[in-house]
Amino acid sequence: MSLIRAFIAIDLPADIHKRLDEVIARLRKTLEDIPVRWVQGDNIHLTLKFLGDVSVANVDMIKSVLQIESARHPTFEVSVGGIGAFPTPHRPRVIWIGVEAPAELSVLQVGIENEMARLGYPREDRQFSPHLTLGRVSRNASSADIHAIAKALESNKVGFLGVATVAEICFYKSTLNPSGAVYTRLYAAPLAQGNDSTNPR
Repeated sequence: MSLIRAFIAIDLPADIHKRLDEVIARLRKTLEDIPVRWVQGDNIHLTLKFLGDVSVANVDMIKSVLQIESARHPTFEVSVGGIGAFPTPHRPRVIWIGVEAPAELSVLQVGIENEMARLGYPREDRQFSPHLTLGRVSRNASSADIHAIAKALESNKVGFLGVATVAEICFYKSTLNPSGAVYTRLYAAPLAQGNDSTNPR
C-alpha cells in the first residue's frame, strides 16, 4: 500500500514569511553553536491537523471532506507575533512564534479534527494551541545549551509581525529528505466568504 506523510494547515502571506525569516536569522546568529533544527521560512505554516501516514487511495476522500468542512466556516484574520517555547521558555524543546486568533480558528480546527477522526485518524492528545514553529531543540542539547536558548528567547523580543487572512485550508504532503522536509500542497479548500457560512456551528 502506497503511503504519504500528510498534514492540514493554513498558509501565511509572503510578508509574514519574510519577517519570520528575519527572526530565524537573528536567532541563528545568537545560537550559532547550539543544536537547534531551524525550519526554513517558506515551510512555516499554522498546522491544524497532522495526519501522519495516509494511504494514497484515501487522498481524494480527504480532499472531499475538507471541501465540505471548509465551506461551513467563514473567512477570518489571525495576528502573528510574540516568541516563546514549549513546554516553557526555560525548558525549550520547540521554539515558536505566537498566533492570536478569534474563536473561528478553534471552531475550524475542531471541525477538521472531528471529520478526520471519522475517517480513522487519531485525535490529538494535547489541546490545540495555535503557533508557528521556528525550530526544534535537539535532544542532545546540554544544560548550557538550554540556558543559552532561554537567554536568547528573553533577549530577542518579537513584536507584532502582521495579520494573515484565513481564506482556505491546505492539504500537504511532507517528504523527509536529508536536507529537511519538503512540503507539497496537494489541495486547497476555500472557506465561505465573509460571515455567511453555509452551516454555522
